[in-house]
Amino acid sequence: VQLVESGGGLVQAGGSLRLSCAASGSRFSIDAMGWYRQAPGKQRESVATVTRGGSTNYAGSVKGRFTISRDNAKNTVYLQMNSLKPGDTAVYSCNAYELGNVYWGQGTQVTVSS
Repeated sequence: VQLVESGGGLVQAGGSLRLSCAASGSRFSIDAMGWYRQAPGKQRESVATVTRGGSTNYAGSVKGRFTISRDNAKNTVYLQMNSLKPGDTAVYSCNAYELGNVYWGQGTQVTVSS
């Protein structure tokens, strides 16, 4: 399974970005999908996850500002990020589970300027 993220970039504080992550090459149904981020000098952290059935979970720091969604027909997961803050600056990566195996994308840079 290959994952390709898109939609990162540079935005001013208070702005919005929408990330996309498309999975290809899966032979079975993609189960949970999620977005993670890693800022320089920090550990990777979970941002948001969504099950195949649509149940979501968010990190406290992004709750109310970020929305995760998915299109099962397209094997694509999205992350709508609003009210961005400089502290959201990081490399954002998506992952996907298929039959207990986890796959990762290469990541996309999000930079929020103050």
